Amino acid sequence: MGESITEGTIINWLVSEGDTFEEGDVILEVATDKVDNEVPAPASGTLVKTLFQAKDVVPVGEVMAILEVSEVSNASTKKSVPSSAVETSQKIEKDKRPRATKLASVANTQFVSSPLGTSDGASLFFSPLIIEIAKTHHISYEELARIPATGNEGRLRKSDVFQYIDDGRPFQFAQPIQQDPTAYRIPQLKFDKGKGKVIEMDRMRQMIADHMVYSKHTSPHVTAYVEADLTNMVNWRNANKVAFQEKHGERLTFTPLFVEAVAKAVKDFPNINASVDGSNIIVKEDINIGMATALPSGNLIVPVVKNADSKDLKTIAANVNELAGKARENKLGADDIKGSTFTISNVGTFGSVMGTPIINQPEVAILALGIIKKRPEVIETENGDEIAIRSMMYLSLSFDHRVVDGFLGGSFVRRVADYFEQFDTKREI
Repeated sequence: MGESITEGTIINWLVSEGDTFEEGDVILEVATDKVDNEVPAPASGTLVKTLFQAKDVVPVGEVMAILEVSEVSNASTKKSVPSSAVETSQKIEKDKRPRATKLASVANTQFVSSPLGTSDGASLFFSPLIIEIAKTHHISYEELARIPATGNEGRLRKSDVFQYIDDGRPFQFAQPIQQDPTAYRIPQLKFDKGKGKVIEMDRMRQMIADHMVYSKHTSPHVTAYVEADLTNMVNWRNANKVAFQEKHGERLTFTPLFVEAVAKAVKDFPNINASVDGSNIIVKEDINIGMATALPSGNLIVPVVKNADSKDLKTIAANVNELAGKARENKLGADDIKGSTFTISNVGTFGSVMGTPIINQPEVAILALGIIKKRPEVIETENGDEIAIRSMMYLSLSFDHRVVDGFLGGSFVRRVADYFEQFDTKREI
């Protein structure tokens, strides 16, 4: 394998236990981080027992199998050699190796195995050599999975990858493929899950779970936090909520005010209103604000206020109340939850000070609004600094760091806070 190699990965056994082979026949294939190797039989014989299986990582010098071999004379007569002699010979070779090559490193075990689920449920295996080539040429796993493979049992060979590169990498911007959920359970730990009432996930909860795992796997999440003084907004809403309902026939909760301010901020920073398509960023023309809403069953759903930037407060309030009512009665239709381009989650409804929300794919950001809490704050007045009771809120924006950097994310959430703080207390209802 080479002086610097301390371990190898068995790719495949080409001979099964009990099978016979001839001298020079390939018994197995072994991969290292340098090269893939075909291991030929040193003599004719029979494979008695394999001590490691495909995908196992084996230290250099370790006995991998017990063979019963035979020496062949010119007259083609065979003389049996005890398997113990073969094992002894292998151990002697092991002892001759430099000490450094005997040390087995397990640091790359998970990386070497590199299982990748496919849409049909199969699992792909990339050898360390293939992975090294992919890293050198910046080829993703999703792209590797689409390269035509000519190796045994559909295994990708070095020649396949270089041929693909020569062909111009037609799948360079491939989208992520459906992952095998077992690929994320490395190592396979045995947890004591305890005893208790077993509740089977309903279909919606399973979909939510899949969506959340997919989002965390797809988008590198970063969260930015700001604090906002909502005293002016709170005072205006408390003073006008009764009159608003009498005039427009709609309840005035805080949600329409939040949606209105967020839509204005999205208009100021249009790149936050986007999704990712391979190496392209799609900046949406419509500003549709999704509202993460709890259902009576405890599940979550995201009804959508369409074109929120072009609607007045009365219309937004009507949309919010209608959608909230449908959610409570489990009457939301497909159109009610379709087309969201940016989502808000009012975690303050449940008493949370702040949250770190998971992005609602395929969006690139989501805003969590904490509880509005009164507390003493130092404020600047005409008479200097004073301590006053103010209504404060924490805002937290989780964003996809593939396309949203800290400047855009931080500037956007600060702009939302500014709209909250600069609320016009003299506005008409």
